[in-house]
Amino acid sequence: MMDRPPFRFAVQATNAAGGREWHGTVQKVEDLGYSTLFLADHYLGPGPAQRTARTPRQDLAPIAAMAAAAAVSSTLRIGCRVFCIDYHAPAVLAKEAATLDLLSEGRLEMGIGAGWSEVEYDALGLDFEPPGRRIAKLAEVVSFIKAHWQGDELNWSGEFVRVHGYAGRPRPVQHPHPPIMIGGGGPRVLSLAGREADIVSISNVPFVARDADGLDPRAVAGRRIGFVRDAAGERFGDLDVESSPYFTQITGDPETALDELADLTAIPVDVLRDHPNVLVGSVESVVETLCSRRDELGVNYVTVQQSQIASFAPVVARLQGC
Repeated sequence: MMDRPPFRFAVQATNAAGGREWHGTVQKVEDLGYSTLFLADHYLGPGPAQRTARTPRQDLAPIAAMAAAAAVSSTLRIGCRVFCIDYHAPAVLAKEAATLDLLSEGRLEMGIGAGWSEVEYDALGLDFEPPGRRIAKLAEVVSFIKAHWQGDELNWSGEFVRVHGYAGRPRPVQHPHPPIMIGGGGPRVLSLAGREADIVSISNVPFVARDADGLDPRAVAGRRIGFVRDAAGERFGDLDVESSPYFTQITGDPETALDELADLTAIPVDVLRDHPNVLVGSVESVVETLCSRRDELGVNYVTVQQSQIASFAPVVARLQGC
């Protein structure tokens, strides 16, 4: 059994038809007791690129939507799950993030990652470099953002970031800095997260009975947590470990729901039933599953999708802060 922080819950919401609808979504998330509202960092509208990338619909760009969310809430934390380093100039992103923390009075959670969708990169006219290069850039950008937020004069000449001659402003409200979330699934990025992040976001585990190493999904998730724990050392107990169930349904008939999901996705029921990114069952059974997964895998921070705001709220009421 792991020594883990209390449960926290978030919603990743990315769509609204207008300002009034977005404000209503934000207020609903806050009123139902969720800790955080996340956006996402994807840009493809409908078309062949989005169909090939298989990214979900996302109408809202993150920074403007985060600012609007902060303006109509008072306790809700705001973030992006996660900003892609190659979609933003690092010095600009650092200043935007610091401004969000200042104007929200210290409610920013700064998610950042190395990028993963080669199709989206290509559609946006960006070079998709090998994983090692992207992770090296992520490490440098995280270090730079932390330096920017200190407010001292910047003279940064790195491999990926070159900034000099001015001090970072504004300084964030949160000290020593807003919590940084680093997301990923491989050993290099998860080890970086263990060393540098305050929140580690674990990517979805493949929906296969066994991976190339012969590991089932729970074992894959456990191995990923091991990368984080080994790199974090004594600070692991203070880290939030975040994950999102890819399939979530609160229901009194989980077997029927799993059968329907298997028919829809062609994923076998036996893979879905115990998969670490699936939560299907009654409120009571989902509560038990989450407690078990926190003990076994260390996940204490759970993000659900916009469509699940209301149905998942009873779970939040039971576990938030426990």
